[in-house]
Amino acid sequence: MTSISKTTFGALALVGASLATAAVVPVSPAAAQASSKSDYRNVIGNSMRACAPGAGPAVRVTINGVSTSKGTIRVQVYNAARADWLESGRWLNRMEMPARAGRMTVCMPVPAGGDYAIAVRHDVNGNGKTDLTEDGGAMSNNPSINIFNLGKPGVDKTRFSVGDGVRPISVTMKYM
Repeated sequence: MTSISKTTFGALALVGASLATAAVVPVSPAAAQASSKSDYRNVIGNSMRACAPGAGPAVRVTINGVSTSKGTIRVQVYNAARADWLESGRWLNRMEMPARAGRMTVCMPVPAGGDYAIAVRHDVNGNGKTDLTEDGGAMSNNPSINIFNLGKPGVDKTRFSVGDGVRPISVTMKYM
């Protein structure tokens, strides 16, 4: 388990709270890949076929350092825009699955080539709330979190580009 300061963990808690407060609105996988950037709040499943050779646009996210096989992992993709990043209900696609200790890989489709950011949350006890002493989180580009931005790293630190194919990224979970 990675050790982090209480300040840093408090920052991750803000991310977890943002992830936890967004409403779940089920839609079909086809709707989850809609081309409109205003198409928010799509709940999808993890289908690695969307990251097969020749597929896309999608992001293959390797999640390192999952502390335990308890609870759930939630992955959300956002438009890489200040107005959307970590804002409640402003995620494009979300998937949730049982946690598996160690390393997990998911395939997150995106609506079109462009700039995106990813947030991951591990709800260890599965209660849907952010528990500062147990839950963990990660973000694309693994930014450091500090008190000056209240734990919400700017989208410039988490942004990455996706073309027409599959973009691999790796994130590392942080826990208290």
